Amino acid sequence: MGLTKTEIFTEEQNRLAIMLKALAHPARIAILQQIIHTNACICGDLSAELGLAQATISQHLKELKNVGLIKGTIEGVSVCYCVEPAAWKLLSDQLGDFFRLYKDPGGCC
Repeated sequence: MGLTKTEIFTEEQNRLAIMLKALAHPARIAILQQIIHTNACICGDLSAELGLAQATISQHLKELKNVGLIKGTIEGVSVCYCVEPAAWKLLSDQLGDFFRLYKDPGGCC
């Protein structure tokens, strides 16, 4: 049986690509910024803050949760979301390592 495309890359490369794919939507960036700005779990309606339909926000929250960038807890009839600290640190570290790989050679191309 042949290799799938993800099998030829390292676990770190695959994980970073999955997280970046989840971040590659402006609504998800805005949701994360709102959660980070609040500096607490958000249990309320983000639609008023972001100007998006609740169903749209719910879908984006689901994507962010699926890749582990946020976590949700059920409190009564609502779900509260906050940043997943371990995943956020991993993303930050991996992006930092990735950007530090480049050293300007000066005069290339």
